[in-house]
Amino acid sequence: MIVGTALVELQLPEGGTIKDKRRVVTSLLARTRQRFGAACAEVGRLEDHGRATLGIAVVGNDGGHVRAVLGRIERFLAGSADAVLLDFVVDLV
Repeated sequence: MIVGTALVELQLPEGGTIKDKRRVVTSLLARTRQRFGAACAEVGRLEDHGRATLGIAVVGNDGGHVRAVLGRIERFLAGSADAVLLDFVVDLV
């Protein structure tokens, strides 16, 4: 079993209030779960209006497949109109 994790840093240009931030982050997390079947959550910078830290996990039996899914997730988040992808750190176990 291969577990791939990603620690993601996002900048939220429209994050005027915590409520605005939660709307954007919740939407991104839901779309990531639905589209890629990944487990994901906001794991840091919870009170920072303009930034978000997400944790993402993908499990599979082939490291290449897990890396490919995480790569597609990275491209998906990088193409988001609501957030700017600052960092995407992958670790396989």
